[in-house]
Amino acid sequence: MKKEDKGKLIEVIGAELQKYPYVYVVDLGGLNSVDTAKLRRLCFKREIKLIVVKNALLKKAMDNLDMDYSSMYSTLKGQTSLMLSNVNNAPAKLIKEFRAKSEKPLLKSAYVEEEFYIGDEHLNELVAIKSKNELIADVVSALLSPIRNVIGALTNEERENNNQE
Repeated sequence: MKKEDKGKLIEVIGAELQKYPYVYVVDLGGLNSVDTAKLRRLCFKREIKLIVVKNALLKKAMDNLDMDYSSMYSTLKGQTSLMLSNVNNAPAKLIKEFRAKSEKPLLKSAYVEEEFYIGDEHLNELVAIKSKNELIADVVSALLSPIRNVIGALTNEERENNNQE
């Protein structure tokens, strides 16, 4: 590959990294073409960008950014792909779901909520992180709970009054 082509690829990878706040570095090595196609379709449906990258080009792209990704450099070995998302736990959930039927993808590292996670053993921890929409749903549910209690109490009182008449 020519030096100028590598430079363009580094720029493209860097631009993609800047578009997404959540970065997962995964190993897809050993997936057959059918499973790879299934994974790509799932990523597309869930708005997760999946990019197969060369480790050296990814490292150079990360070096060129304002963000310090050096904690992830040790995981840039072997076959590497990026899963980029705007939802913090979406790639982790997808990986866990996909691994119910396959051994891959393996989580090498992730940058989520301003913290680095190194190693596949952190997958369940990443799945457990609540997304923005899940947090909003929890807050709405907590706010509605007292209202539901009042309505329930009024409904029960009305039933009791009707039964006494």
